[in-house]
Amino acid sequence: MTVQTPSAGSAVLQQQVLGSRRLSNYFWAVVVTLGSLGFFLAALSSYLKVNLLPFSDPTQLVFIPQGVAMGFYGVAGLLLSLYLWLSILWDIGGGYNEFNKETGDIKIFRWGFPGKNRRIELNCRTEDVQSVKVDLRDGLNPKRSLYLKVKGRREIPLTRVGQPLPLSELENQGAELARFLGVPLEGL
Repeated sequence: MTVQTPSAGSAVLQQQVLGSRRLSNYFWAVVVTLGSLGFFLAALSSYLKVNLLPFSDPTQLVFIPQGVAMGFYGVAGLLLSLYLWLSILWDIGGGYNEFNKETGDIKIFRWGFPGKNRRIELNCRTEDVQSVKVDLRDGLNPKRSLYLKVKGRREIPLTRVGQPLPLSELENQGAELARFLGVPLEGL
């Protein structure tokens, strides 16, 4: 999440939230695509008895059962890679948090999957904010997140999902936001 720090007289704080366009997602999309394409071409080569792979000779495989199994894994992998590439293209989870003290509005915006709910937008007033909460959970699947506690609503997540932020960055963002909104910081 990148933060645009407000200048001394500025009344607007905007935080960009990184969605599925992360380097790790690009890496895994390429790996899954190449691997599944290899499996699919090996199955096709075993069926057609024509070598479609430059680095091996899958024409020696017996189509039933080996070629069928490789074809199944290839198609399953291609479907998974299609999902990964579409998630990157649509930037699922990307968006921004905007806090405007001048108008008293808070806008949380994220991109979702295509459909009628593609644009996910939450609006609330700055006077309804009770606190900024830092959630720290360690273990096998560590979770480090910032939440906005608003009167009459569930806690609103402010940070990206998936990869936990470094503790110092999370603390700084939480403290800056709490100071900007004039509310307490919870959870540290």
